[in-house]
Amino acid sequence: MDPGFAAIVFLATYVVIASDRVNKTVAAMIGGLLMILLGVIDQEEAFHAIDFNVIFLLVGMMVLAGILRRTGFFQWLAIRSIRISGGDPFRLLIVLSVITAALSSVLDNVTTVVLIAPVTLSIAAILRVSPMPFLVSEILASNIGGTATLIGDPPNILIGSASGLDFMDFLLNMGPIALIVFIAFLATLRVLFGASLSVDPDAREAALALDEREVIADATLLRRSIVVIAATLVGFLAHGPLGYEPATIALLGASVLMLIARLDTEAVFREVEWPTLFFFVGLFILVEGVVRVGIVGAIAAGLFDLTAGDQAVTTLGLLWLSGIASGVVDNIPYTATMIPVVQDLGAAGMTMEPLWWALALGASLGGNATIIGASANVVVANLGERAGHPITFQAFLPYGLLVVAESLVISSIYLWWRYLA
Repeated sequence: MDPGFAAIVFLATYVVIASDRVNKTVAAMIGGLLMILLGVIDQEEAFHAIDFNVIFLLVGMMVLAGILRRTGFFQWLAIRSIRISGGDPFRLLIVLSVITAALSSVLDNVTTVVLIAPVTLSIAAILRVSPMPFLVSEILASNIGGTATLIGDPPNILIGSASGLDFMDFLLNMGPIALIVFIAFLATLRVLFGASLSVDPDAREAALALDEREVIADATLLRRSIVVIAATLVGFLAHGPLGYEPATIALLGASVLMLIARLDTEAVFREVEWPTLFFFVGLFILVEGVVRVGIVGAIAAGLFDLTAGDQAVTTLGLLWLSGIASGVVDNIPYTATMIPVVQDLGAAGMTMEPLWWALALGASLGGNATIIGASANVVVANLGERAGHPITFQAFLPYGLLVVAESLVISSIYLWWRYLA
């Protein structure tokens, strides 16, 4: 198959998504199906490309979050966050960003935003402000925080599996740079949103006067939900030794909670973000077409030819290529495509460890560039749209590009100082 067909379909789909004139889920589905109809990939290849671990992980966590939402927990957490920040919107932005990044380092960042975004929407409703600055900052913080550990971001899980690097390897090598990038990000938040954040004094006083204890709607269900979710999170931390995928743990937790909650099952499943799930289905098929005809691999091989086998140039080139590409191609399939390239470089005599860290940093941090660059971005965008606060491709782009450029510059200095100097 001529790679030109795949390139045209991919670029056309991307332009349509970026234009925000067509629903992005519809655009991704049509783009993925065109890859099949035009013969770029066959149906078996297309369906095999769908990462059901990601899909079912999202389903499980959405069910858990949906049941927890019924208890009033998110309203309780919203009021507590307002109290901690004193009702100041910028301090609240910092509080939510720190919470998001911290949780993303010990959980996967998709799970984190599924839990945090409803809190943010509740806070915005209480303070009568736009949730967009808070949602955008949480997207960016989740990807930065997820960079720090093996389990924080799906690209890290893929790299850890292929390289044999374990949790402590990631924490010791990726943790310091993730922290540095996050501190720089917090400083950048003042530039990005400091001037636009304000709250009506009356709304602020009314919010500070709220009693969080009064918003708990079902204390019994809350206790059961917390126990099940805590057990699910422990399962995530132990899923490797247990031999189960995170999706299995999430679905088990969701099933157990539905059983003991005794809620209407159909009502629970109506709260699942189905547009988000089908966007990923279309995106996985679309990207598989580009990967299968060799476009991504050819671009990578061309870059490495230009480096003439120089370790430093190749490492930094991989970092920037990954950062740029992950803003266009979802970072999960991109990482899966680049892993064999790194392995080939190692076979040719290059030191592999700096290349693994370059790939991990570029893929995880580069996912912040666009609203479709990483799974967490898409989830938050769909939750915002469902609540009547859409985050468009064009609105997100300036924030994402600035933070990614800043992150990659800092990462370049770190890689050079620690591994290449």
